[in-house]
Amino acid sequence: MQFYFDHLVWFFKKPEEAISPLKQRGLHVVKGGRHESWGTYNTLTYFGLSYIEFLGIENVSIAEKHDENRLNTQIVRQLAKESREGPAKIAIRTNEMEELAIKLKVEGLTVYGPLTGERVRADGQVIRWSLLFPEYAENKVSLPFFIQWEKSDEERYSELEEQRLIGSHILGQPKLESVGFVVNDLDQTVEIWKKLFCLRQGKEYIDTQTNARCRILELNGTNLLFCTPIGDGPAAKVLKEKGETPFLVNLTDMNQSHFFEMLNGWRFQ
Repeated sequence: MQFYFDHLVWFFKKPEEAISPLKQRGLHVVKGGRHESWGTYNTLTYFGLSYIEFLGIENVSIAEKHDENRLNTQIVRQLAKESREGPAKIAIRTNEMEELAIKLKVEGLTVYGPLTGERVRADGQVIRWSLLFPEYAENKVSLPFFIQWEKSDEERYSELEEQRLIGSHILGQPKLESVGFVVNDLDQTVEIWKKLFCLRQGKEYIDTQTNARCRILELNGTNLLFCTPIGDGPAAKVLKEKGETPFLVNLTDMNQSHFFEMLNGWRFQ
């Protein structure tokens, strides 16, 4: 079964307000469109086919009706009820959604979907996909969700190039090298993700910027970095305030190198 990193979902009350601060950093960000049936909307920044989605609620009454869409369940809780912004979830891309659903059910997980989704793009074109949300009944580890696009990777890449969504960053050709997660139990979390999604483990190291013990899982497109705090610092702060969550974005191939906090998440360039 082939898996690819697709995107990082970043909850934001007003996604359009993410455009200006990121453009000041040299990143090309555009309005995405509306998920009318789910009551949400977004802005997007692309790094090849890997991208970050800033997702907000357009209509709470619609958003809170979709219990099977676990991303909606999460965004209603965090944004509408807790007013908490920041990185929230990653989507992994596959072309074998039905087979994956069967595999995860055999492993004893609760599986929501596949659910069909669509977004009306700013130019009026409708984009379609399917989503799958696996969960442990006891919520022992937070898991990604999965997406299967209606169009092939080649078709999507070509369209994104034509729309100048790929390759339009002022600061060059940055790559979304990895997305970092802060977790309580590094060993348990890595073993579960590695087993369920057939990911290869990379090196383990101490990250002095976040003050955490970190381990890489290699995923096509963008690697996953799991971190457990070893003392006070950014990782410990996020874990205490938000619990287990994505919290770090690593961009490479840029003409700068520094670590900073922006839009309620950490970024290393």
